[in-house]
Amino acid sequence: MNKINTSNKTANILLLVIDCQNAFINEFTKSYADKISNLVNSKVYKYVAFTKYINTENSIFYKGLKYEKCLNEEDRKIIIDTKNYDVFEKTTYTALNDELKQYIKENEIEEIHLCGFDTEACVLKTALDFFENNYNVKVLEDYTMSNSGLEYHNWALNILRKLIGKDKVIQ
Repeated sequence: MNKINTSNKTANILLLVIDCQNAFINEFTKSYADKISNLVNSKVYKYVAFTKYINTENSIFYKGLKYEKCLNEEDRKIIIDTKNYDVFEKTTYTALNDELKQYIKENEIEEIHLCGFDTEACVLKTALDFFENNYNVKVLEDYTMSNSGLEYHNWALNILRKLIGKDKVIQ
């Protein structure tokens, strides 16, 4: 199994924390939120950024799926101290948008490590989009989870191993 390696001090590696928000915390994800917080606070990464999912009553998620999470500020609240790190708001599954692309370019990011929630939704879609846009992306297996449980989490990791490469899912 591949492990996190940030020992190369010349490499600009971004830890992207996806949707660690109140709406996604439950018995499956709570301990992972704590682990992610410890990783953020460990200073292992030179660059750290967060995403924040914003849902509205006009979104396809609400209209088409009757998805009601993240409609209010309490649900949207990021549960990890973001300190002075950048927070990228998003209204879709993927975190890859023009604002994040600009951040990556300006900071000369060479590799992106993904963690957060949910493995089978936003983490999966973001990883695929980074991969298809020729970014060096890795998913931190031990720092992602699904609020639907371990089965969904493991399913998504297996899909990611197939679609972006076994070496791109690391511990």
